[in-house]
Amino acid sequence: MRFKTLQALSRPAPLEIHLASLPDRLLITDYAKAKAFAVSDLVRRVHGEAFEWYGFTLAEREHPELVVDVGLPPNAENQETYTSISPEGIAAFQDSLPAGRVINGWLHSHGDLEYRRFSPVDEANQDTVLDYVSSLLKIPVAKKEVVIRDLTLGRLPDQESPDPDPAAWSGGTVTLLTDSPVSRVRLLETVYGGFSYAIVIGNEGWTRQEIHYKTRGALTGETHISQKEADLKILETGRRLTPEEIQLLEEEGRERLRPVTYIPEKLERV
Repeated sequence: MRFKTLQALSRPAPLEIHLASLPDRLLITDYAKAKAFAVSDLVRRVHGEAFEWYGFTLAEREHPELVVDVGLPPNAENQETYTSISPEGIAAFQDSLPAGRVINGWLHSHGDLEYRRFSPVDEANQDTVLDYVSSLLKIPVAKKEVVIRDLTLGRLPDQESPDPDPAAWSGGTVTLLTDSPVSRVRLLETVYGGFSYAIVIGNEGWTRQEIHYKTRGALTGETHISQKEADLKILETGRRLTPEEIQLLEEEGRERLRPVTYIPEKLERV
């Protein structure tokens, strides 16, 4: 037998049906952005130094793609060049939020550092946030064909023959039992996808942001993790921080941001 091209010998690509898209840009309100820089200001005012700190970006559950606020949880460690985040801290802060409000990422400051990108320490924190947030905000994003190399078909037992035919169970890596003859089968699994935002800011007013993605097949468990640098889109709302909100932020900064006096094992590499 002669083939015109080697492509004739390859299997066709698995069928994949697109269902929904995840965000490809980071959308934030002017209020949320202003609040983030206000926290950095109060850190310097309250603690006297430009310590790193982290907070969570918050959204309404019905519109998880839009950052509407920034929440300041208790920070386990604040150092000039280091901050850390834990799964327990994320869960505890989510439980404290009003109904309908969800965490959709994290935001942290590099203070006065000239390190205007995400560090290896940040990457570890981002993995922690992505695991939690992507499971919280996951949606069906695709139907994807599950390719089975060795499928066998068999008949379901009936009242006359309650025991299944042993031959139906003996072969193949996957066995499909049906109540009628089947000549062709295509098995599609639902692929769930989620995302989390990551923003780093500096005291000079700069920002950098990424979107992290995670997808997982419902049947195969096949998981893909990716990330991309994203544009920051500001949604103008006209809302401004009130004196009462600034006072509350200062109280939270005193209580929740407690700079440590020892040197942590892991530091930002600058």
